[in-house]
Amino acid sequence: MKDYKDTLMGTLGIDILEAEEGRIVATMPVDHRTHQPMGLLHGGASVALAETVASMGGFLLVDSDNEAVVGLEINANHIKGKREGIVTATGTVLHRGKKTQIWEIRITDEENELICISRCTLAVIQVKK
Repeated sequence: MKDYKDTLMGTLGIDILEAEEGRIVATMPVDHRTHQPMGLLHGGASVALAETVASMGGFLLVDSDNEAVVGLEINANHIKGKREGIVTATGTVLHRGKKTQIWEIRITDEENELICISRCTLAVIQVKK
């Protein structure tokens, strides 16, 4: 897999654990890189994890020689705070169209308790050559 060290994925410590057609699983540490000022997991870090999972999954569903995916819309409900440890994001495709994809991303803690639920819409675009 590509080296993501100099990207947002690398900065936040996001690791892809599983990648198959229509499903992606990734983890992210809850530490100084992903905290907000009160020491809790930053909602923006959760959203970055969610969009990363959706985008990586979406890329697996297109003809990568001619198409790419980009974020069109994302929403998130932050259910529970977290101070430290690891969160796991599981993304599953809900809609796979010619022009858009819709992904649901569930972010859970080590006890499989829901931390955040997100839905991300991706636009399928043509790659300019």
